[in-house]
Amino acid sequence: MKEEQIHELLYQALQTEMGGVEVYQTALRCVENDDLQEEWEEYLEQTEKHVEILRELFRKLGLDPEAETPGRKVVRHIGASLVKAMEMALEAGEPTAAAQLVATECVVHAETKDHLDWELIGMLASKLKDETGRALKDAYQQVEEQEDEHLYHTAGWSRELWIQSLGMPAVLPPPEEEKDVKTAIGAARAKQERGRMKKAS
Repeated sequence: MKEEQIHELLYQALQTEMGGVEVYQTALRCVENDDLQEEWEEYLEQTEKHVEILRELFRKLGLDPEAETPGRKVVRHIGASLVKAMEMALEAGEPTAAAQLVATECVVHAETKDHLDWELIGMLASKLKDETGRALKDAYQQVEEQEDEHLYHTAGWSRELWIQSLGMPAVLPPPEEEKDVKTAIGAARAKQERGRMKKAS
């Protein structure tokens, strides 16, 4: 294993979670749907906890959580850009539902990177049989299922709110939330079932 690249992944993961806190704080200024607001408030709390989990992981591994890397700078820039995009949508004014759509897309962007980071951390944890592997596994097990939910549920919200904005029948809350999806397969199945759920609603 390439230790330097393992550290780079962890620095990026920490920065992604730190940026995720700002993304959710801004997204909550854009939200209109009460169910989505409740979900994002929960995700914000979980993301704040993920930052703490990673800082504890850094302590165990003897890494400096403030250390800068070129990749971390890029991740910070992307997070700031997502926040800026939502602020632009808010400043544009009416229709306010447009800012909510932008926010769902920005959260999906942020959570896609976040999900990848944790997927890679999980893969490393399964390969490393030393103290580092055990520390990675402990962090991964605390976070992984929540990351799945953040990504798949928000992607469902984004799709259904777009469908609603186009004047077509939407399923709200989305099937991913109704079925408490936590896997890619579950998300695909929920999406397939949306037609039946739309008829029932």
